[in-house]
Formats: sequence, C-alpha cells, structure tokens
Amino acid sequence: MEKKKLLYQLDTPYSAASWPDISADDQDAILELLCNFLSPLGNFRRQHTQPSKGKRMKKRKRHVADSTDTGLITPSAPAIRQHVDIGLTTVTRCLQETSTKIHDNTEPRRQYSVIFVARSGQPSGINSHLPQMVAAASGFHPPQSPIRLVGFSKSCEQRLTSALGIPRVSCIGVMEDAPNSKALFDFIHKRVPLIDVAWLREAVSGDYKETKIKTVESIDRKKPKPSVCRDQGQGR
Repeated sequence: MEKKKLLYQLDTPYSAASWPDISADDQDAILELLCNFLSPLGNFRRQHTQPSKGKRMKKRKRHVADSTDTGLITPSAPAIRQHVDIGLTTVTRCLQETSTKIHDNTEPRRQYSVIFVARSGQPSGINSHLPQMVAAASGFHPPQSPIRLVGFSKSCEQRLTSALGIPRVSCIGVMEDAPNSKALFDFIHKRVPLIDVAWLREAVSGDYKETKIKTVESIDRKKPKPSVCRDQGQGR
C-alpha cells in the first residue's frame, strides 16, 4: 500500500563555487605561456640540482661532499624562484594564512596573482575547495587585482613537470610581483573570468536571512513482509 509522506529539506548558502569557464584554445595558450615562464626553474634544477637517491645514499656521501672542495661555485637560482609556490598543500596554506593575518591585523603575505591547477586525472574532492578559498582571499585585498584561478581540464602534468624539472606537480601559485610575468598575467586577466560566490557578497551585507524549509511530498513505498507458512515443518 502506498502512503504519502512529507519530507523537509534545508538548503545551504555555502554551496560549492564553480570553476572559471576557460575555452580549450585559451587553456593551450595559457599553458604555453606558463611553461615559458617556468622554464628557467627547470633549466636551473637540471643543471645544478642532483636528483635525490634516498636518505641512505645522502648520509653515506655527506662526509665525502663536505671534505671535497671542487672549487665550483653554484650560480644563484632564477629570480622567479621566490615568487612561485608549488604543491596543493603549500598553496592552500598560503590562501588560509592570508585571511588569518588580515583578521589578526598583521602584515599579510604577498598575494597570489594566479593559481594554476592540473585537474585532469584528479578526483574533484582534492581541489574542490580552491574556488571558494580564492574568492575569499581576493576579498581581503580590494585595491589589488583579484586572484585568478586557472584549471587545466586536459592532461598537462607532463609539460609542467618538464618545465619545472620535478617529478610531479598538480598546483602552482604565482605571486603578483613575479618577474617576467607580464605577458602571462595580461593574457589571463583578459581571458579568465573572476570567481563569483554569491553567499560571500550576502555575508558582507549583514542582512538577516530567515531559514527556508522546503517541503516535498513523497510516496512511501513499503515492501510487503514475506508471509510465514504455518504448516512449514509439519508432516515430517
């Protein structure tokens, strides 16, 4: 027998923010500009950084390296090294520290201009927090240009790892004052839309929002209980 019942649902204003919509052609152009911008880091690592062979090998050769004077002077790292953060954890922590230091009335860290994420091949839950965090961090610095978020929908990790000279990379944050970044930033500011989170704007206004309860009528379909045969077991 079907019975009607009422279901009550509460909507949340803290809905997930959408990623900026970027065309495939613009993604290709941005990736090309980004790899050119990062290439000095990759060249420096390939020429002057020895790949890690594990902790045991490092400890075994440490005293040899300390006692041997080759007379060679390692050149300084490229200027952009201090203006680029690599890794989802590092970028997320920087966005969080931006809002924390603003509330504590302390000097905030330099702000990102653009954050790049290689989304292809990753579960959405890993980086789904970034759009809201980027929108919130941008709101703390109204005079400055809001942070852009670029998500590459196609596989590009191989090109980024080659440009940076590291085994893996999924997220890159570039600071506003990064040298040799004008061409990259100018193109992104023209082609990548800002992130719009409606509930953030409503929260700033401070207006009271009453609770909205949605009532949905549903049909309760209960499965009939299996009948028990009383004569089961008799006649044996």
